[in-house]
Amino acid sequence: MQRTDFKVDTVVIGSGPAGMAAAVAAAEEGAGVCVIEREERPGGILKQCIHDGFGLLQFQEKLTGPEYSYRYLQMVENLQIPVLTKTFLLEIQHKENGFRLILQNESGVFSLNPRAVIYAAGCREKTSRQVFLQGTRPAGVITAGTLQYMINIQGYLPAGKCVILGSGDIGLIMARRLTLEGAEVEGVYEIKSEPSGLTRNVAQCLEDYRIPLHLSHTVTEIHGTERLTGVTVARVDENFKPLSGTEKFVPVDTLVLSVGLIPENDIIESLGVELDSRTSGPVVDQYNMTSLEGLFVCGNALHVNDLVDYVSESGETAGRAAAEYAARGLNHGDSNGKRVNLTPGNGIMYVVPQQWKIPMEEETVFYFRSRETVFRAELEVAAGNQVICREKYPVLRPPEMERLVIEPYLIPPGTKEIQFRLRC
Repeated sequence: MQRTDFKVDTVVIGSGPAGMAAAVAAAEEGAGVCVIEREERPGGILKQCIHDGFGLLQFQEKLTGPEYSYRYLQMVENLQIPVLTKTFLLEIQHKENGFRLILQNESGVFSLNPRAVIYAAGCREKTSRQVFLQGTRPAGVITAGTLQYMINIQGYLPAGKCVILGSGDIGLIMARRLTLEGAEVEGVYEIKSEPSGLTRNVAQCLEDYRIPLHLSHTVTEIHGTERLTGVTVARVDENFKPLSGTEKFVPVDTLVLSVGLIPENDIIESLGVELDSRTSGPVVDQYNMTSLEGLFVCGNALHVNDLVDYVSESGETAGRAAAEYAARGLNHGDSNGKRVNLTPGNGIMYVVPQQWKIPMEEETVFYFRSRETVFRAELEVAAGNQVICREKYPVLRPPEMERLVIEPYLIPPGTKEIQFRLRC
């Protein structure tokens, strides 16, 4: 049985790339760290991502998902950070001097009382019911991530001929994977007028394998009782409403859903943490600390990232800050809690972090997405009427998150709001 009787000042929830990076960073700053993981093995979603392309920024190498997670797992082991696997977080309570975590594993129900908590639980996939697909509930309707797990980890191929709904990155990658395993991918159907995944994945996963991409199309109905027998697809208008007369029946035995991801924050919502409706994750400052002092969030639980390298980067930020908070009880700013709000303006979908706590002592990395595809775009970062930063981009696309570093000396005294906006 795993030990549960040790004392720690910082607990990390989740052992994916964000959680492990956070744990390593916190331990290197001297914090006593423990990682909680509900699965049997650490590594998060990367365990099933056997394709390469990970680690180009963090390690300057092209690694597979398991190789990338193994690098961090080695760091965790070298720092002798305890990782409690098959351990579930049942409840989190905020106390005067920190938190009380109610946990359960094979040893039974137990609690930990850390000063700081780093929440790195990742995200979950949207299901057929969340996109309001009509029809029965036959076997053969499956999310892209679940399909990836079945093929890459369990060794099953549950599809013969399939349609993929949504052109998110996991869906694109699974279109290629299914083809390589011998299944027939009839096509990828995307309700928007442009792909939802990275450009490189469209090229490498669809175009290279001659898999059709049907833009401005969606699945309107599921057919079959025991097993899926087919789907009805149709073209949609500018409001994403199916156009009458464009319906087409496609005989398939599997429908793969790649229709979006949702940050997994249900358990911390009970603490009254302020959420951002644009990201579905918490509002955080430059240290990734939420509106609840001592609670830090990173990775895909904060906002859905494109690159695992950025997930790890946000984990490192949270880990260093949590270690300092746990050691000194600092609020990373003055006692009045003054903050500058970061807001998305013209053409910007969201900005993370959403707040900058005063005083600002070091440069901050910001992540943002555009609302639509824009060519020859210019980003302005403005404090009131004063533009403090300009960046030009050949193209900005919603699926491709951008990273921007801003120095604190650029911010005029007395600034209360900074706006990210596009000039086209």
